[in-house]
Amino acid sequence: MSTPQMDAQQLKGHLDLLLLATLEDSPRYGGQIIADVQAATDGFFNLREGTLYPALHRLEKAGWIAGEFQQLPRGGSPVKVYTLTPTGKIELREQREKYKRFASAVRGVIGGSI
Repeated sequence: MSTPQMDAQQLKGHLDLLLLATLEDSPRYGGQIIADVQAATDGFFNLREGTLYPALHRLEKAGWIAGEFQQLPRGGSPVKVYTLTPTGKIELREQREKYKRFASAVRGVIGGSI
């Protein structure tokens, strides 16, 4: 049985949080971010490049992440590696708190323990 995937509309409001959290522990390039999010969610989130890169550019413009081209050990063309900035760490903390309040409010309406 295949893993269900999240509707793109549901992802919209949470994409920044997911990307910031993915970069929290170490810098990553786009392909790693896609793979890590997919692995962490058992395939529920399957980010597309057309969704990922505009979001990364938006986060970079906001100053929450910084991108730098680097040569990877495997060789090939340099790739842009993204790092969470100090401002991004603050934003991640704030977004986590907002998400916790949101999830709690949803549980209050739909019941159960999500």
